Amino acid sequence: MVSFVSPSVPRAGDSPLFVSSVRKLSTVSGWFAAAMIVCAVGITCQMIFVRFVLNGSTVWQTEAVIYLVISATLIGLPFVQMLRGHVNVDLVPMWLSGRARYALAIMTLTLSCMIVALMFFYGVEFWHQAFASGWRSDTVWGVRLWIPYLSLPVGFGLFLLQLLADLLVAVLKIESPFDREEA
Repeated sequence: MVSFVSPSVPRAGDSPLFVSSVRKLSTVSGWFAAAMIVCAVGITCQMIFVRFVLNGSTVWQTEAVIYLVISATLIGLPFVQMLRGHVNVDLVPMWLSGRARYALAIMTLTLSCMIVALMFFYGVEFWHQAFASGWRSDTVWGVRLWIPYLSLPVGFGLFLLQLLADLLVAVLKIESPFDREEA
């Protein structure tokens, strides 16, 4: 069974300070990602108007839209994780007993933290290389690439924090794993 429904996020008083702080950061990142999408849509509309109504050329718009959408995706990761908005196939957890479901949740969250930590590490390394080397895009606009590449460490860093908060919530048994009550 595929679950698209987002559970309500517990109030700040229900969770440790770390968890509530990370959830606030994830909410801010979600709003920031949404604003980036709105900007990308606005720039796309402006580009269409300039090209087809004014019959002019566009220099920076396509590249800006691409960077905004990719950055919004990365920076929006923690918000989607916080709301459990990712597509979730919960057939296996549904069949498992409470203890096995708990073990599966801890295992998947731990493995997810390890993978995202690796992505964060290489994101920082890639961003630093672009910053230190003064990389620019090979377009007329020639944007300094460290600016859009900054979304890699920021997005994966915030995503890692949200996963750690989810792991803490699972370990402390504040919420039931996979949003299912104990059998």
